Amino acid sequence: MAAERGARRLLSTSSFWLYCLLLLGRRAPGAAAARSGSAPQSPGASIRTFTPFYFLVEPVDTLSVRGSSVILNCSAYSEPSPKIEWKKDGTFLNLVSDDRRQLLPDGSLFISNVVHSKHNKPDEGYYQCVATVESLGTIISRTAKLIVAGLPRFTSQPEPSSVYAGNNAILNCEVNADLVPFVRWEQNRQPLLLDDRVIKLPSGMLVISNATEGDGGLYRCVVESGGPPKYSDEAELKVLPDPEVTSDLVFLKQPSPLVRVIGQDVVLPCVASGLPTPTIKWMKNEEALDTESSERLVLLAGGSLEISDVTEDDAGTYFCIADNGNETIEAQAELTVQAQPEFLKQPTNIYAHESMDIVFECEVTGKPTPTVKWVKNGDMVIPSDYFKIVKEHNLQVLGLVKSDEGFYQCIAENDVGNAQAGAQLIILEHDVAIPTLPPTSLTSATTDHLAPATTGPLPSAPRDVVASLVSTRFIKLTWRTPASDPHGDNLTYSVFYTKEGIARERVENTSHPGEMQVTIQNLMPATVYIFRVMAQNKHGSGESSAPLRVETQPEVQLPGPAPNLRAYAASPTSITVTWETPVSGNGEIQNYKLYYMEKGTDKEQDVDVSSHSYTINGLKKYTEYSFRVVAYNKHGPGVSTPDVAVRTLSDVPSAAPQNLSLEVRNSKSIMIHWQPPAPATQNGQITGYKIRYRKASRKSDVTETLVSGTQLSQLIEGLDRGTEYNFRVAALTINGTGPATDWLSAETFESDLDETRVPEVPSSLHVRPLVTSIVVSWTPPENQNIVVRGYAIGYGIGSPHAQTIKVDYKQRYYTIENLDPSSHYVITLKAFNNVGEGIPLYESAVTRPHTDTSEVDLFVINAPYTPVPDPTPMMPPVGVQASILSHDTIRITWADNSLPKHQKITDSRYYTVRWKTNIPANTKYKNANATTLSYLVTGLKPNTLYEFSVMVTKGRRSSTWSMTAHGTTFELVPTSPPKDVTVVSKEGKPKTIIVNWQPPSEANGKITGYIIYYSTDVNAEIHDWVIEPVVGNRLTHQIQELTLDTPYYFKIQARNSKGMGPMSEAVQFRTPKADSSDKMPNDQASGSGGKGSRLPDLGSDYKPPMSGSNSPHGSPTSPLDSNMLLVIIVSVGVITIVVVVIIAVFCTRRTTSHQKKKRAACKSVNGSHKYKGNSKDVKPPDLWIHHERLELKPIDKSPDPNPIMTDTPIPRNSQDITPVDNSMDSNIHQRRNSYRGHESEDSMSTLAGRRGMRPKMMMPFDSQPPQQSVRNTPSTDTMPASSSQTCCTDHQDPEGATSSSYLASSQEEDSGQSLPTAHVRPSHPLKSFAVPAIPPPGPPTYDPALPSTPLLSQQALNHHIHSVKTASIGTLGRSRPPMPVVVPSAPEVQETTRMLEDSESSYEPDELTKEMAHLEGLMKDLNAITTA
Repeated sequence: MAAERGARRLLSTSSFWLYCLLLLGRRAPGAAAARSGSAPQSPGASIRTFTPFYFLVEPVDTLSVRGSSVILNCSAYSEPSPKIEWKKDGTFLNLVSDDRRQLLPDGSLFISNVVHSKHNKPDEGYYQCVATVESLGTIISRTAKLIVAGLPRFTSQPEPSSVYAGNNAILNCEVNADLVPFVRWEQNRQPLLLDDRVIKLPSGMLVISNATEGDGGLYRCVVESGGPPKYSDEAELKVLPDPEVTSDLVFLKQPSPLVRVIGQDVVLPCVASGLPTPTIKWMKNEEALDTESSERLVLLAGGSLEISDVTEDDAGTYFCIADNGNETIEAQAELTVQAQPEFLKQPTNIYAHESMDIVFECEVTGKPTPTVKWVKNGDMVIPSDYFKIVKEHNLQVLGLVKSDEGFYQCIAENDVGNAQAGAQLIILEHDVAIPTLPPTSLTSATTDHLAPATTGPLPSAPRDVVASLVSTRFIKLTWRTPASDPHGDNLTYSVFYTKEGIARERVENTSHPGEMQVTIQNLMPATVYIFRVMAQNKHGSGESSAPLRVETQPEVQLPGPAPNLRAYAASPTSITVTWETPVSGNGEIQNYKLYYMEKGTDKEQDVDVSSHSYTINGLKKYTEYSFRVVAYNKHGPGVSTPDVAVRTLSDVPSAAPQNLSLEVRNSKSIMIHWQPPAPATQNGQITGYKIRYRKASRKSDVTETLVSGTQLSQLIEGLDRGTEYNFRVAALTINGTGPATDWLSAETFESDLDETRVPEVPSSLHVRPLVTSIVVSWTPPENQNIVVRGYAIGYGIGSPHAQTIKVDYKQRYYTIENLDPSSHYVITLKAFNNVGEGIPLYESAVTRPHTDTSEVDLFVINAPYTPVPDPTPMMPPVGVQASILSHDTIRITWADNSLPKHQKITDSRYYTVRWKTNIPANTKYKNANATTLSYLVTGLKPNTLYEFSVMVTKGRRSSTWSMTAHGTTFELVPTSPPKDVTVVSKEGKPKTIIVNWQPPSEANGKITGYIIYYSTDVNAEIHDWVIEPVVGNRLTHQIQELTLDTPYYFKIQARNSKGMGPMSEAVQFRTPKADSSDKMPNDQASGSGGKGSRLPDLGSDYKPPMSGSNSPHGSPTSPLDSNMLLVIIVSVGVITIVVVVIIAVFCTRRTTSHQKKKRAACKSVNGSHKYKGNSKDVKPPDLWIHHERLELKPIDKSPDPNPIMTDTPIPRNSQDITPVDNSMDSNIHQRRNSYRGHESEDSMSTLAGRRGMRPKMMMPFDSQPPQQSVRNTPSTDTMPASSSQTCCTDHQDPEGATSSSYLASSQEEDSGQSLPTAHVRPSHPLKSFAVPAIPPPGPPTYDPALPSTPLLSQQALNHHIHSVKTASIGTLGRSRPPMPVVVPSAPEVQETTRMLEDSESSYEPDELTKEMAHLEGLMKDLNAITTA
């Protein structure tokens, strides 16, 4: 049995590792579709589709220590599954014969006991995962670096020092960089607790600020990297009293240049000392940093600056300034921010034909600039005549052949990291049309003639193919039309050519139908080429002409490149280019051609130049251009120079800032907002903005203020109350100030009004209906001390929420147009400000009928406060759409019907986008301005529904808000653990605990399950903890069979569709000392007694539950039927008892040796799971009656194929039990070692707890005579069944739902040795005598209290039980619903039979005597029930 326990323990560990790796390798299916790209629809069945083949998980850089274990994760997806291999430093690893490195099932590489020494470093290096699918291709992952921390070496150690109280001190401790995370400090040889005053810098240095007397002592640093800890020298720090005299200000630690990657955290150290104690301030690029209000900038103890989540904008020069009132010192350091390679454009899948030219596009970014290499099916692509790198990163393949098919990967790499992206190339047969027309990745030479062919005659071969012009690097071919089509007006032609002796053929197509000549460019001099021409008509390609062999002319003497090419900007619109005469002119230079091109465009221009310099005018301001020069002699153009790039000079902006807006804040301040000028008009780097403002009444008195170039708003304060001001803004470059915006006016408030709450209700609302319009007038709220920024008018037929119009706060009336005549409208008016909308005021009106021609009364309300209404509001944007891009980003797009059809914005209008979520309900809107017809909203919460609307503003005219669009962001893995984890003991069950928790506060998606980890060792590795999966969103779980008086630790982890979240903190719980189940193994409810317990006195008024009013079906049942049923039950029980007594008497004749052998076998069979205590000696079962079962409730069973005990509601002998077929036994064995957690909740055998659910046998009560029963015809003797069940029993489940039999050895048996069909072992007939309930018709239902899971749970049976029969018991001719009878599964006989073949009973004579005494008491209780 020790071997069995070891096997179980190994299985548990293996299953845990496999599950963890599966979780790590799992990715969202949406990412799979995005990665593979969708294959185009094939026009015919012969077109192959692109195969999804990509990495789910790629290895990442890993730091390890000597002697530890490392997993490099890798998982690839494809159908069929790919073969995974690993490379180390470019060489394949032989993992078959490697005892330390092994390939895990999901493809990850597991390295146990990492080896690392000074002269032997077999595990450190660069690893790469290689996935291969036969007949498809190979892809390789990114390269991951495994670093093994070396032996600890101190480059500097703490030194004795002293510090004045209240001042700063540092203690050095520098180790090799890879060991810095393992450094900690000790004071007086006790671990030092770090806080806001005492910190450890990333270098390992200890900083103590505001020193106190308690800081004095002996300090040393410790390096703990897996082996024995290494200690530095001890140094004493003395804290001296404050001398109350000044001392010089000095730096103890100055910042040094640092390099960080985007997303990392950085600490710029800076510690100063002096008296008085100095204060530290930081500046970046001469701008003061606000560390108090910033969330990313934190000032650490001593003055060091911590920047979290570094971005590119954080790069620059940082100044640390120390000041103590007497003097100031400063130090500076440069922060360089690098970025890993990222793909701006990834390669896309391509269909092509042989002989075509294709281009795989790949655009990357990163800092430093990444280098790009290409890989085909895992092998490096070496540039050649047919494989070329074009436009820096793109791969061009010329003259495709069939062997070019496969997977191509673009691999980008820089000093920070590397990344890969791939695409598939499929080469179709020539008679199969390419699905897309034309593919964007085909070159211009091969984009013609791709239309699907139809049936019909094909053209014959073109005639008289000749080379009419042969040069050194090009050949011109001409031919005549085919004989089959003398006119040939609709024919197109393809010219195929190749070097002699080369199998790779290229193709060039004619530019338009009927053309019968083509010029082949970019040939090699003095080289033989083979040409053939093929004609195509609408039916397809015809015959090929005979091969034509042509040799190009030898190379003539052409000029070399012009040396010393230089370019410099002469003005904002001109650049001067100079060069010298080529060294190898090869004759007189006739002229030069200067080529130039604006960066970012593909259009190159040229100009002929006869001298060695030229100035190009009319260029764009502050724009980068590239230049090259080609020299010409009498033979033609020479070799081009390399490109040189230069930018034109900057100039003042040529346009004013955009979207200027004013917001009156209070009686003395106005907020100004604007947007930069259009990029094409900035003419340089915007260095700032000039704001000019004046009183409207004093236009000559202008005030100016300057703000930085990154600032797009400014609060102007110190203004006069109730005064109108004019504002304008101009942009600045280093060259000066650009044009300013038009003056924009705003008036400050008369008094400082309250805007901490919404406005009150308007004081009055009047409506006057007309035929197709309603005039609405109102007066403002009576409380004039609350800011009112406008009024919202809602109206509609029967409801005021159909349409909403917002007007200015000064307006007092509005005419609602375009209404229906004779219609009842409800109108609402609300005042609003920045806090929200106030209480509405309602009114209703009925528009007049068409026949009403009465004149409209003219009236004026509050004339002094009723200005002329603004022009008609603009039309709101339409077609607002929300496109979800990620878990925190949504793109909003819309259309503007007031724009021309091409939707091009030519005026100064701008759009305001607002968005909010309804959770919580009082969330405020957020706004942003845009000058295009789309806006990217970022910083959203995952898995959250947002609503968006857009309005347009042009000058003083604004539209209403558009119709809302909704979008829900994608899910993200949970970012917080489950909350409020509690563990309680189950009442009456000290071995059972209940774990409760609350969902994580940041679930970021629908929770699909939880994983409970528990262990007796809180410091154990997580893979050594036992896990309990919980499916769904349940918040409670039950764990049984724990060891008594033992502390357990519990952690919980939530999961959603994106993966696993963080674990909760460990919660400790100690199980109780007393185990009542040891004493009362058959107690199943609080109402049941212990051994030999009797039924309570039910009283004279008690009626059996099967009487008419208490029938579970609600149908009346006569007392005679109830008595008859009880008589039947008692009769069956008596018969069973007699059979048991006979068997028991026979068993007493066995020898003592047999009994001892029997007990030993029982103990060995009983076994235990991991973390469970071994069962004690088996005690004889108690005889008792379920009190609650007298109510005839359905008997619930928890479904486990290996129960501990099984209830048999009506005890019978072994022949009364219906057999279970062999398929059930084999399935039980096949599922025993399956991984826990695969629960099925829709099957009768669903895994729901540690206790087993046996299949139920339905026994309908009908008119058959009571003597009839179903019997088996066993093919073998069933005698060992009773004895085995009697021996190998464990404590039953105290829930009252289950008492069962269990054979521990059956878990390890071979499935091939299953029992015959009829060989069924029932539970002991005296184990229980529960009175069963009559369930309602249909399948049995179960109501488990709390689900629980075994440590090694078995998969639920997924097939129906076929060998279940029914027994009929006469009930006076009345039909009864079936009665459930639990049938135990048949265990397999392999080792169990050998141990039990000599024994038939586990009871000795004295034990049997006790049992007989219990039987007598049982019979008395049964008689009492019958007579009642």
